[in-house]
Amino acid sequence: MAASSIELTILIPCLNEAETLGDCIAKARLGIERSGVQAEIVVADNGSSDASVNIAKDLGVRVVHVAERGYGNALRGGIQTAFGKWILMADADSSYDFSEADRFVRKLKEGFDLVIGCRLPSGGGRIVRGAMPWQNRWLGNPVLSLLARVFFKCPVHDVNCGLRAFTKVAFQKMELKTTGMEFAPEMVFKSTLEQLKIIEVPITLYRDNRSRRPHLRPWRDGWRTIQFMLIYSPRWLFFTPGLVLSLIGIALSVALSFNDIRFGEAVLSVGTLSIASMMVVFGFQLIVAGVSTKVFAIAEGLLPPDRRFTCLLKVFTLDRGIIAGAIIVLAGVILLSRALWIWQQTGYGQLSYPENLRRLVPAALLIIVGSQSIFSSFFLGVLQLKTVSRTSSALTDSEEERRNNESD
Repeated sequence: MAASSIELTILIPCLNEAETLGDCIAKARLGIERSGVQAEIVVADNGSSDASVNIAKDLGVRVVHVAERGYGNALRGGIQTAFGKWILMADADSSYDFSEADRFVRKLKEGFDLVIGCRLPSGGGRIVRGAMPWQNRWLGNPVLSLLARVFFKCPVHDVNCGLRAFTKVAFQKMELKTTGMEFAPEMVFKSTLEQLKIIEVPITLYRDNRSRRPHLRPWRDGWRTIQFMLIYSPRWLFFTPGLVLSLIGIALSVALSFNDIRFGEAVLSVGTLSIASMMVVFGFQLIVAGVSTKVFAIAEGLLPPDRRFTCLLKVFTLDRGIIAGAIIVLAGVILLSRALWIWQQTGYGQLSYPENLRRLVPAALLIIVGSQSIFSSFFLGVLQLKTVSRTSSALTDSEEERRNNESD
């Protein structure tokens, strides 16, 4: 079969899968027959020490050796050598039915970029009894998929499903970075961020037919996935918590700067004012961290250019940030000068502790936040140099592509 005639590559990552690899290959061949397309089967071996490689070769399957260890590395190595314009991947433990490849191929023919299987009943899928550990079924996968929908607006119910198909062109657009088990959810996140066409296909998850323990470690890999999701979502990791803290802190600081707040027997006084000021400072730092992280991520290609975010950066320029920071610092200096004047009027003697703190804490808060605004503006100005350039280039390319499509 000529490589140029191959449309579909069925990719099977492999690490000591001798017990089940033969069955997966047999089902893959049935799936190819049902699909009615020219296809190949590729086993991406990640350093197997059992008979997996020999089994694949004896069955006439092409084997790609990937030296870099990790689930993501194995898949990436196999994808890079695939001849097909479409790629269907799934694990080699017999839990996924490769014979259903035709259902995925039909969706690819309809123009979808990523076709992902759904094992969970919420998306129409089915899990055979004993096929998935309870923590994965009722906690891990539902929670991670919910977070993916909230953080990234991913249109899927099962973000970790290992049976999926995608176009090679779409894979290149994703620019995936991870090397381990996070590779699968990263594919969904980046596809969503790149606004690729995604659709789910309900599937059945079967029991793992291997006698050994699976490579997946539910708690460790789940926590790593959550970390990865937060890193790729500066808004939820930094900006949203920072905004909430800042707003609560500002409201309390303003109210407590004038008087105590009573809730029944509870009295919020200058002690709470100090805590509220701390919330404002911490919240402001989180907001700056969120904006800086997104600027850096766009500049380095970790996140796609964001038109709305770019417009926001054009409004909050370096000059405006410095001016705003200077005004805030000046307001703090005025409040501090007023406090010193009041102290002078008493002959620099003893002042009422609560009343004095109501003057000093807001003054210190404004000076700190204003100073942060000035230096943060300079820092963001440095980061923006590359981001604005990359965003403008991406938008220009997008406009050129649109015009070419219209002329065609």
